Amino acid sequence: MGFISEFKEFAMKGNVMDMAVGVIIGGAFGKIVTSLVNDVLMPVISLATGGIDFTDLFVNLGEGNYATLAAAKEAGAAVLAYGQFIQNVIDFIIIAFCIFLMIKAMNKLKKKEEPAPEAPKGPSQEELLAEIRDLLKQK
Repeated sequence: MGFISEFKEFAMKGNVMDMAVGVIIGGAFGKIVTSLVNDVLMPVISLATGGIDFTDLFVNLGEGNYATLAAAKEAGAAVLAYGQFIQNVIDFIIIAFCIFLMIKAMNKLKKKEEPAPEAPKGPSQEELLAEIRDLLKQK
């Protein structure tokens, strides 16, 4: 019984619940960013580079001549698909930049914390010591 209650206490802590919400939202955000990359940005990049499709760039390490990466893979040829790596690097850079912009915007929206009110000014340490000295002299 102790193990179950200990697990329940762990699972219900705020950190675990916050992390679960973050993972779920992160998954949904990942889909949005993937769509942004694949459906909006990559066509523009492809247009700017003269129609190059990075995902289809490869080096055939075996024999034979293949027009596309899909044809080479279908034939079982050993290929170095460096275009897919380039695509993944571009995806990462765009995702990292989007997250940076999102965090920056959230930080701007966050209310600026009001400075803590200053403690009321009281007598200085020297004044307190002088007062104690005077009280001791009176005794």
